[in-house]
Amino acid sequence: MTSNSTHATSAIRTIEIEKNAVAELLQRIDADFDVACELILACKGRVVVTGMGKSGHIARKIAATLASTGTPAMYVHPAEASHGDIGMITELDVVLAISNSGATQEITSLLPVLKRKNIPLISLTGDPDSELATVANANLNASVAEEACPLGLAPTASTTAALVFGDALAMALLEARGFTRDDFAISHPGGKLGRRLLVRVKDVMHAGVDIPSVSIGTPLSEALLEMSSKGFGLTTVVDDKQNLVGVFTDGDLRRTLDSGSNIQNTPIEDVMSTSYKSISSGALAAEAARLMQESNVYVLIVKDDSDKIAGIIKMHDLLQADVV
Repeated sequence: MTSNSTHATSAIRTIEIEKNAVAELLQRIDADFDVACELILACKGRVVVTGMGKSGHIARKIAATLASTGTPAMYVHPAEASHGDIGMITELDVVLAISNSGATQEITSLLPVLKRKNIPLISLTGDPDSELATVANANLNASVAEEACPLGLAPTASTTAALVFGDALAMALLEARGFTRDDFAISHPGGKLGRRLLVRVKDVMHAGVDIPSVSIGTPLSEALLEMSSKGFGLTTVVDDKQNLVGVFTDGDLRRTLDSGSNIQNTPIEDVMSTSYKSISSGALAAEAARLMQESNVYVLIVKDDSDKIAGIIKMHDLLQADVV
């Protein structure tokens, strides 16, 4: 299906205008940006992000991005702040106020209180000479040449520029704090990404009596009963000190039957495999999934720090844990 040329032209024009607006931000990473970062890094409380209308939607997203990347943050509605919610902002906080005009009445009405409480103020405006920008400790200049709206009314390029500036600030702070993948996972425990970064093999493996295990000298017939009762498609083989010496799998059974070996009399060590895939109990569950996929196996032996058998894990366990 081909696009209507008028629709496509409008879409392309919009993207070009917003692309240019974002590109202009490269020239705005200046001393004020450094001051903003240092104010937030020195903050003992939270970054309180505020904005009205479309800027309020951007403020909410910036607050969420900051909070999920190591900088405690929250959104406060500026109109509600004038009616009591300003009590949520403490002397330990930093305020990030977003206003394209820099003259949003709901925000400027808060300035005397913020100044009286000596709360650091960072502004993100489209007018560096506005009231908000001039009283702020640091101003992030997100001005744009034009809005993508052909009427010049709907905030479009200006909100995109503000959002990108907020992302730039969040990522600069993330790197300055040395924020890691593990830190990110702790902030996202309910999502699949968090589970992939948090869940360890030891959290989902089968251990203790659930591990299929037979000793050296066990007849193959008894080993098959152990395999069948535990349901992993294999059994481990251990010596008298419980050291793992091999495994016997469904594949080994097929090869044993093809060779004509006597199931009743053949000791397990004669037909077991000494080559097997294993993983540390402290490894990420996602790493176990990767190893299974690369090795084309569906069960892994789990070992502890002393190289002793600690458990067993199968692909189904990882699927149930929602890490794959």
